[in-house]
Amino acid sequence: MNTIFLITGGNLGDRQKNLQTAATLINQKIGEITISSSIYETEAWGNTDQPSFYNQVHIIKSNLSAANIMNQILQIEKQMGRIRTIKNAARIIDIDILFFNTEIINKPDLIVPHIEISNRRFVLLPLNEIAPKWIHPALHKNITELLSTCKDPLKVIPLPSS
Repeated sequence: MNTIFLITGGNLGDRQKNLQTAATLINQKIGEITISSSIYETEAWGNTDQPSFYNQVHIIKSNLSAANIMNQILQIEKQMGRIRTIKNAARIIDIDILFFNTEIINKPDLIVPHIEISNRRFVLLPLNEIAPKWIHPALHKNITELLSTCKDPLKVIPLPSS
């Protein structure tokens, strides 16, 4: 059984509902979500002239390979109405693989761990909430350590619990 960390996010439409829909589809198509972080609101990263994002990290147990998970992610995004335009454009949903077990995968169509984990507060804060001691397999630091040295200045605010 594989342990996978996924981050979901989006800044179009009903952001909270879209994250819930993505979680349901992940459970159906990829594997069981065992832990989910709070939802965080984040200023847009990269292309800042757009609405803020809602982001959430999930830990999933799955028998699928990393490549199969990536294929399922693309199908889920398409099913939910994601249209890929320019890099960092506004989107209804975005799903990224953060970690796949402790493996390092470097293929043209799949890089795991996600290359920008240590540079993005909107990834590190929800990760730190649910897995602070998880060791990044390439950087050999835990999530709390990575968060303490992250230089990302964007605001990342947890939504109030409902």
